[in-house]
Amino acid sequence: MRADRTVERNHLRQWRTLIAEYEAVKRGRSTAFRSVRDFYVYHGTCSQTFRKYYNRYRASGLATDLFPRRRGPKNRQKSEAEASHAKEALFKVLHSPPSDFGFNRATWRRADLQQTLKTTGVMLSKRDIQSIFKAAGYRWMKAKQVLTSRDPEYRTKLDSVKSILQGLREDEGFFSIDEFGPVAVLKRGGRKLIAPNENATVPQWQKSKGVVIITAALELSTNQVTHFYSDKKNTAEIIKLLDLLLDQNRHLSRLYLSWDAASWHISKQLTHRIASNNVMAEVTGSTRVETAPLPAGAQFLNVVEAVFSGMARAILHNSDYSSAGEAKRAIDRYFSERNAYFREHPKRAGKKIWGNERGTIAFSESSNHKDPRYR
Repeated sequence: MRADRTVERNHLRQWRTLIAEYEAVKRGRSTAFRSVRDFYVYHGTCSQTFRKYYNRYRASGLATDLFPRRRGPKNRQKSEAEASHAKEALFKVLHSPPSDFGFNRATWRRADLQQTLKTTGVMLSKRDIQSIFKAAGYRWMKAKQVLTSRDPEYRTKLDSVKSILQGLREDEGFFSIDEFGPVAVLKRGGRKLIAPNENATVPQWQKSKGVVIITAALELSTNQVTHFYSDKKNTAEIIKLLDLLLDQNRHLSRLYLSWDAASWHISKQLTHRIASNNVMAEVTGSTRVETAPLPAGAQFLNVVEAVFSGMARAILHNSDYSSAGEAKRAIDRYFSERNAYFREHPKRAGKKIWGNERGTIAFSESSNHKDPRYR
């Protein structure tokens, strides 16, 4: 929206009229005034003040010189030497911790910087401090939490997964596997539309109505989710999922299983089960199983996490289920409708975001599929 400049325009118009009359009087061409004194008296202006603005305007030619200037130490224009000295003093203090100057803080505030500079003889307002920071490219920011992996083989494992995906054939499947939960069935909060004079509240202390743990696999080529509910997160549940995937995907020649570095994903029992399946596959020509483990501490690369986050937002956010069974029925319906959608609209994971899923469902090393607010 444009600012109203009417007052400024009227002020300039008045001054230009006065300047024209004043110059006419000085040249002896004025019909209204005999002398400059009559001009001052008629317009009720001080000769010294008028000449100050007139001379300043004639010297610069800038209309802004016809406006009053703010006075006082806050508005005084500092010389280059003064500005340079103030900047050096400010950053000298800034580069030291606040504790060195008696402040029981870990970070600086503008008020503390102003007080410290005052003791050194440098007088700066908070606005001056902010202006120096802005000119130097500094800004106040809140640190963001980032997810990182400390796996020394991070790049090797990541390149292996990307290589598999790039060369995935039509008779092969790539499954992103993980567990969701345990999640207690409680009344949960979140953002929602409420009527006037109503307050949305969630009790701090609640009795759990049950616990839900989901073991699931997302096939990236078809965007289909296979899931069931578990009592625990252990190797037995992963072997159960493996058997289920083998039974459902007999038409595929090879299954790639990708998961994080949880202990039950790399147990000897699971390794033995996969090896025995592959021995049988050599004899019978059935489906082989290969693993494509993610780097340790890199759950944010697990694509199924995006599906879990979307499910949590749609089904658990603002929920108040009466039992774990009711919550499970809602979750089952969510996955059923999601799978049906992608069967009718076949697209690889990442080409379409289902419902309220947090991010693009595609494998990328720059992705963060894990939503810390719902896991």
